[in-house]
Amino acid sequence: MKTAQKILEIEALCENLLKKKTDGGLLKFKVLAFAKIYSNLSVSMIIEKLGIKKSNFALLTAELEKEGLLKIEHAEIDRRCRILRLTEKGENELQSFYDKIDDYVGPVDIDTERSIDILINYLNKRI
Repeated sequence: MKTAQKILEIEALCENLLKKKTDGGLLKFKVLAFAKIYSNLSVSMIIEKLGIKKSNFALLTAELEKEGLLKIEHAEIDRRCRILRLTEKGENELQSFYDKIDDYVGPVDIDTERSIDILINYLNKRI
């Protein structure tokens, strides 16, 4: 199987695994997770990493901000640049989601953990 086929399969399997525990709200948790993981990246760079349309992202982040899960701030260096910040409520909701997924998936051996980390690093370098 070629690399592209494997990446598509991994993406589809991960998405299906996560959807089972989100009642269809997977994008919400992706945005919260990316806001935490990439806390120093601009909104436009996070949109690029997520691979979604700006309009969809804007609607979702406005809703997450209204729910008190997320704050959208202007960067100190360049006020035109916006940055996402999780609120305490957002941190708690994201952690609850992580716990639910970890319980569902179960323990992962160290070799699998390393392989996942390597894959993440590889994909981040390509985006």
